[in-house]
Amino acid sequence: MKVTNLDIANLEEIVGSLPAREKALFQRIYAISTTTGELHPPQSMQPWIRQQFGSIEAVTKQKIVRVTNTVTYEGALFNRLRNSRPIEAKDKNSLDAQLLEASQKDSFCYPEENTPEDFFGRVAGKHCVTASNIAKYDGLHGMVIFNEFNPLYFSREQVIDYIDVAWEWAKRAQAKQPQAKYLFFVWNCLWRSGASIYHGHAQVMLTSGRHYAKIEGLRQAALSYKQNYSSNYFTDLFQVHHSVGCAVEKGGVKILASLTPFRDNEVMLMADELNLSLKERIYEVLACLRDRLGVTSFNLGLVTPPLSETEENWEGFPVIVRVIDRGDPSSRASDIGGIEIYASSVVSSDPFKLAQQLKQCLG
Repeated sequence: MKVTNLDIANLEEIVGSLPAREKALFQRIYAISTTTGELHPPQSMQPWIRQQFGSIEAVTKQKIVRVTNTVTYEGALFNRLRNSRPIEAKDKNSLDAQLLEASQKDSFCYPEENTPEDFFGRVAGKHCVTASNIAKYDGLHGMVIFNEFNPLYFSREQVIDYIDVAWEWAKRAQAKQPQAKYLFFVWNCLWRSGASIYHGHAQVMLTSGRHYAKIEGLRQAALSYKQNYSSNYFTDLFQVHHSVGCAVEKGGVKILASLTPFRDNEVMLMADELNLSLKERIYEVLACLRDRLGVTSFNLGLVTPPLSETEENWEGFPVIVRVIDRGDPSSRASDIGGIEIYASSVVSSDPFKLAQQLKQCLG
């Protein structure tokens, strides 16, 4: 029987209704379990519960869906009710007001004067310029400083330029240090994402020896999957998302609303190379999150296979981009707690609703 209500709460039923081959492929990668959390509130709490959550019934029996990727061991616990929980620590100043205040003391306004340059110089694009990060993550660690102060004021042309400049930075860095082959690009947008400076900027790193730990872990997991099933993990990952309605493909780029998001509204993009189509899809996803879902703070990470030959096997590993929503910038409460650090992600957004928006935006 086909499930008509496509919702994360119904994931078990959706998977159960798939054709046998698609169901087996899904279960090869994901394990799902559903439980109910029950509670009995005192009479004195009931008016507040109705106001905060809509009804008493909404909290007395809460459906929780647990999804685990048994290849990579990423996992998420879904409970939409957590989106309505009270957050007492709120900043009263609006986002626009905070950005306006920050712009008055903007150290990135004149990057050539106020930031150091890398030992191989700066890379300048139409909409950005590089600098050397003054407190480095790694030996080769630069910044891409946007000409536009507000990181949410981005266009298609600007996003493409940011990535192109980061790529040129990586090529120049590798020309000086050929053993550095592993590229990582990250865009932390506003303070909720961990950005210490509000002016729009991204960071780019090139490391040696092996890729960063989580990326190397993903490569190893994909290799084990290939050995076990004679199939490409990333191709199958897209296929299982597509089979339940959580993926779309455009211009050779595979776009997934992740079933095991690290935080809310996680989107994954995969492509064979860092080409124009992928850069355009990155812009379209970011614009969709900003304009359709109201996302104002996010983390974007972009990883490529090594820039030159390595001893280890990277066959079938695509260019991967991941984007997550970091929540309301006016909230002073962190969106990451002990359970996310030590156990599993806890998520209130619905990948099926996110997929719906992505399909509409990407056409």
